[in-house]
Amino acid sequence: MENITVVGVGYVGLVTGACLADLGNQVVCINRGQVKSDRLKQGILPIYEPGLEEIVRRNLQAGRLHFTTDWDEAMADADFVFVAVGTPTGIEGEADLAHVNEATEEIACRIHKPVIIINKSTVPIGTGDWVADIICDTRGDEVEFAVVSNPEFLREGSGVYDFMHPDRVVLGSTDRKAAERVAELYFPLGGEAIITDLRTAEMIKYASNAFLATKISFINEIANICEALGADVKSVAYGMGTDHRISPHFLGAGIGWGGSCFPKDVKALIHMAELYGERPEILRAVSHVNYDQRKRLIQKLRHILGGFRGKTVGLWGLAFKPNTDDMRDAPSISLVHMLQHEGAHVRAYDPEAQENAKHLFEDVVFCEDPYQVAEKADGLILVTEWNEFKQLDMTRVRSLMRQPVLVDGRNIYDPARMAEMGFMYRGMGRGYNGEGTE
Repeated sequence: MENITVVGVGYVGLVTGACLADLGNQVVCINRGQVKSDRLKQGILPIYEPGLEEIVRRNLQAGRLHFTTDWDEAMADADFVFVAVGTPTGIEGEADLAHVNEATEEIACRIHKPVIIINKSTVPIGTGDWVADIICDTRGDEVEFAVVSNPEFLREGSGVYDFMHPDRVVLGSTDRKAAERVAELYFPLGGEAIITDLRTAEMIKYASNAFLATKISFINEIANICEALGADVKSVAYGMGTDHRISPHFLGAGIGWGGSCFPKDVKALIHMAELYGERPEILRAVSHVNYDQRKRLIQKLRHILGGFRGKTVGLWGLAFKPNTDDMRDAPSISLVHMLQHEGAHVRAYDPEAQENAKHLFEDVVFCEDPYQVAEKADGLILVTEWNEFKQLDMTRVRSLMRQPVLVDGRNIYDPARMAEMGFMYRGMGRGYNGEGTE
C-alpha cells in the first residue's frame, strides 16, 4: 500500500485516484471547490463515466479514497503526488499551464519528506524540467524529490477499463529509480512499462493523439473522395482495416473528432513545432479536414431542404462521443451554431449530455426521447452514435417527420434499408448506394 495524492478531480484525476485506491492504496484527491468535494465525499460524481461511480463509492466505503480542499491534509503522508489538472488551450493554440504552475507551487511549499511528483496532465514538452525548476527555486536543496512524466491514455467512455487494462505505461524521468517506483504502482495491471527521459515521454502522448486524429481525418478525406467517385467508405475502411499494418481502429468516417484531447493536443503540437521553426503541414491538414466535415454535413442538409429558414432540424446526440456527457468541442456545437445562423429551429436529445448542453445553447428545444425530436422535423442529423439510436423504430420515426430527411453523421444506418423505408438518406462517404441516397 502506498500513500498517494491526486491533484485535480476532473476526468483524468478522478479516474486515476479511484482506480489507484481500488488497487489497495490510500488515495487523497484534492480540488479547489468545497461543494464539489463535499458531493464527491457522498459518492456524487461531477462527470458521467461508465463504472466510475461504483468504484468511487466502493473505495469511499472501504476508507481508501478521500476528498479534500486542504493542501496540508492532502500532502501530509504523500509518497507520490499525481498532478492531473487542466491544461486548456491558450490564445495561440498553446497549452495553458497556469493550473500546473499553481499546483506545483502548492506542492513545493509542503514537501517534508522524499516524494515523487508525477505529471499526469497532458503538458508541453519540457514541462517536467520546468516543474523541477519551480520546486528547486522554491525550496533549494532542502527537499528530496523526483519528477516523473506519466501521460494518460484514457478514452472517455472507457476510462476505467483503459486504466485497468493498459496497453502500456509510459514513464519519463531523469531519475530511473523514481520511474521504476511509479511503474510498481501499475504492476498489478500487467501493461508494459516504457521508461524514457522526460521529454520523450511527454512527446509520446502528443504523437499518439495526433496520429489517431490523423487516421480519422484521413478516412474522412477518403470518404469525401468516395462520395465524388461513387464508392462506399465503410467497405473501403473495412478492406483497409483487415491489413494488420493499418488495423480497423479509428477508421470510422463521419463528422470528425471533438472532445478535450484531440483538438487541444493537435493545436498544442502545431504550436510547439512552429515555435521551433518546423512546418507541421500534415498536422495542419488534420485539423482543417476535421472541422470541414461539420460544414460538409450542413451543406448536405441545406442542399436537400433548399435552405434552413423556418425549417425544423432535429439532432440525435450532443456529446462529442457516446458513453460520456462531455460537450467540449463537440461537433454538435458547430452544427447548432450553423443551423441557427441560417434560421433553423433546432430540437435535440442526448441520453447523458443534455444538462451540460443546456448551458451552451440558446433557443434549442431539448426533448425527452429521439421520437420527440422527430416530431414535425424537416430533417434529422445523427450526431453521436449512442447505442440507443441504433435500436429505434425507424418506421415510427418516418411517420413523425414532416419531411423524411436523415443525415447520418456517423454512418450507423444502412443506406439501402433507409431508402426502402422512405427516407431521403445521406451518409458520410457512402457513394451512390441506391434510390433515395446520394
